[in-house]
Formats: sequence, structure tokens, C-alpha cells
Amino acid sequence: MKRILSILLTLTVVVGSFAQGDTLTLPSIASADTTVAASEPVTKAMADSAYTHERYAEAAAIYRQLTDSLGESAQLYFNLGNCYYRQDSIARAILYYERARLLDPSDDDIRLNLEMARFKTVDKVVPASEMFFVAVYRSLVLSLSITEWAVLAIAMFILALAAFCLYLFVPSIASKKIGFTVALIALLLCIFANVAAFQQRSHIQHRTGAVVMSPSAVVKSTPSASGTDLFILHEGTHVDIIDDTMREWVEIHMSDGKDGWLSRENIEVI
Repeated sequence: MKRILSILLTLTVVVGSFAQGDTLTLPSIASADTTVAASEPVTKAMADSAYTHERYAEAAAIYRQLTDSLGESAQLYFNLGNCYYRQDSIARAILYYERARLLDPSDDDIRLNLEMARFKTVDKVVPASEMFFVAVYRSLVLSLSITEWAVLAIAMFILALAAFCLYLFVPSIASKKIGFTVALIALLLCIFANVAAFQQRSHIQHRTGAVVMSPSAVVKSTPSASGTDLFILHEGTHVDIIDDTMREWVEIHMSDGKDGWLSRENIEVI
């Protein structure tokens, strides 16, 4: 019994840390775009108005200023993606849709617009098959955002605590069984929600995804311009960085299983 209470108290601290972590401003990502100097404070309403009147470049500049001043936001990145998509800058649209999805993987609008933008790219990468359980687990983790997982974890912790109190203080045997069962299930859900939130937070803090920004980029067998040409990637293609230790080259991995070295100047980290 003391062990169960100890577990519940430990989860209180863990859940609280995730809940507080979501209120922190996430580190801003350096952008290759030139930020327009503003003579007066800009607001989201100004950017929305520019977008509505089809001044997409102006809207994008304001949205970028807002991300620089306010920090990362899935909504601002999504709006930036829309601006670049309207300007037919598909690679940059994909970059910002990817950043928006990283912060809020459960948003259907972000996912749909990202798929629409990817449909316009040259490279049609077919992901390698993975184990059924791995695919289900990944899908489940990405079904909610960090904030939603944190809220679920807190709710399950409260439910587990209430059910455990029912188990301790209600004399009825049937009620004790129900309380113990509910407490156990809620505790397991609370643990899973914390694990899912931790994994998403780790992905945000340690980003390995990138988007090819050059019209075309040759993937080499070695981190050298004299290396053997393996294949060519085109703008908008998603890659995963597996070795980021060199100044001018990064080793990448494709979802279809291909590996190689790519010049750093050809990509931008999500």
C-alpha cells in the first residue's frame, strides 16, 4: 500500500513538470527568410488582414516577426505555411507545416495541408514497412499534443487517487474491487500519457527532421564533394539527420531506408 502511494506521489511531480513545461516559451528556430524591420508593433490581426487581402508576402513577414517575438506556435507556423503555399514556395510551405505538426501532431488541418504540399513535390518517397505494433504505438503517441497528454495525465492521476481512496475507505468488498481496478487502469493510463508527452517533448527539443530547400541536392556516399553520387533529392523532401557532427555535411536517412551524406546548405532543420 505504501508503495502504491509512493508511486502516485511520484507521478504528481512528473505530471506537474510536464504541465509547467508546456507554459514555457519554446526556443525559436532560426529562419533563412529575411525579417522585415517593423516601425511599429505588429499583431496577428495585421497578418490575418494581409493574408485575407492576398498580400501573402507581407503576411508571411508579419507572422515571422510574431514567431521571433512570441516564440514558436503551431498556429503561426501553420499560417506561415499557408502563406508560402499561396506563393507556390512549396519547400518553405512544407518546412513550416512540418514545424506546426511537430508542435501539434493531432491537428487534422496541419496534416491535410502538409499532405497537399507534399503532393506537389518531385520526390515520392515510399516509407519502408514497419512492425504493426510500432506503427500503432507511433500513431497513438501522435494522436494528441503535449498539452493534451499532460491534461490527460493529470485527469488520470486524479481519477487514480479518487479510486484508491475508494479502495481504502469504503468497507464494501465490491466497492474495494472496483476502486482497486479503476485505480490500476487510471495509473497505467497516467504513466502512458507521461511517456507520450515526454517523447513528444524530446522530439521538439532534439530535432532531427529537416527539409530539402535547394531545387535539387546530390546525396553523396561520403562527406565530400568528390564522393560517389548516390541519388538526387529535390526541394520539399523530408529527411532525418543521423549525424550532425560535421560543419558542412550531415548524414541523412530516408524513410524508404536510403542513407547518405548531404551538404548542410541544402537543408533546413524543422
